[in-house]
Amino acid sequence: MVAVATYATLKDSGIDWIGYVPESWNVRTLYQLVTQVKCKNSELQESNLLSLSYGKVKRKDIDSSEGLLPASFDGYNIIEEGDVVLRLTDLQNDHTSLRVGLCTERGIITSAYTTLRPISSRHSKYIYYLLHAFDLKKGFYGMGSGVRQGLNYGEVKELRVILPSDSEQKAIINYLDDQCDQIDSIIDEAKVSVTQYKAWKASIIYDAITKGLESNVELKDSGIQWIGEIPKGWDVIKTKFIIYGNEGGIWGDDPKNDGNDRTVIRSTEQTIDGKWSIVDPALRDLSNVDYSYYRIEPGDLLMTKSSGSSQHIGKTTLAGDYFEKNECYYSNFLQRIRVKGINVRYAWYLFNSVIVREQFVYLQNSTSGIGNINSSNIENIFIPLQPGTGQENIVSFLDERCSAIDEIIAEKRALITDLESYKRSLIYEAVTGKRKVL
Repeated sequence: MVAVATYATLKDSGIDWIGYVPESWNVRTLYQLVTQVKCKNSELQESNLLSLSYGKVKRKDIDSSEGLLPASFDGYNIIEEGDVVLRLTDLQNDHTSLRVGLCTERGIITSAYTTLRPISSRHSKYIYYLLHAFDLKKGFYGMGSGVRQGLNYGEVKELRVILPSDSEQKAIINYLDDQCDQIDSIIDEAKVSVTQYKAWKASIIYDAITKGLESNVELKDSGIQWIGEIPKGWDVIKTKFIIYGNEGGIWGDDPKNDGNDRTVIRSTEQTIDGKWSIVDPALRDLSNVDYSYYRIEPGDLLMTKSSGSSQHIGKTTLAGDYFEKNECYYSNFLQRIRVKGINVRYAWYLFNSVIVREQFVYLQNSTSGIGNINSSNIENIFIPLQPGTGQENIVSFLDERCSAIDEIIAEKRALITDLESYKRSLIYEAVTGKRKVL
């Protein structure tokens, strides 16, 4: 392991999230280094629309900005290269977003954001990195008192910060630019690799459930565009012929700390090897319903039927042994499906295949609207069906192949997580003097 260079003499900065800093560094208040940008886009003098997304200030197409009329941009803020943009709204509900971005070009951005302009342009990039480190430490959530929906410039300007010499700032910026670029490049490669492995997995599932495992089988046209050709002897049916239970979940009320409080889940995830992860569980008071009917049992298929993101609609998980040991119920955001006359894991692969997901996309756009599907949609999906014991052979094949791919994907995601964590530490250590980069 390479030793990290450190400063010889340190002092207490008096700032909790920073701690000790090099002796020569200065402690300042933010308003001594920046001013607030308030430059109204009067008469639409600027049309380069910008937005803050994932910690980056990016261009946005002004002609397709979610229905906003051109007049709507009259009150936007004109910002310049080197400005630091802060999104300090919705602090109560959103604890994951990155809230600091550096502007790299002139443009306009919503005045709901707070934009800071460094008094000296040579401090711009360092101030961005320092506030970005503060953001990564979730510092904005702890400012002020009580439950806060947002912060304004009057509150942020009182933030105490540290300032190295100009030469040290330059060295820190060059170091972080270089290191972060390298890390981001590896992360991007890993993300592309994950996408490719997911596409390969989807292709394997599609081939197995539409063509079977025989390489020289005679094919016929299924008559359904999402399915294509299938082996002779296979059938195409609607899912209603294999479903005997198709029920939405329960809402429930806020918990009352009595015997009717139960764990209700809104969504679930399951890997091929059967390991379960409960997502967004919550205690709910179910005193007004026969909640025993909504208990999740092993073998139940749970489908996401309502979501703010259309890509999650139709995502189906298979309840395993976890729910035999743990009492859980499902919410109205999920649909419970029970099947008959078909291997349940085979049905699970079918519901998660591209042929079913494509049909859900079509049904959302034509009948249900984006973000929702209903019982009728679920029962009128066309699926290919291999008769007899061939289903078990396909399940065994897919379990083995998909499990191997899932392991690779998990390794890639773990690498991404580790790199992102390392990058956060690197930024914090460099801008607070814990790592000497001169």
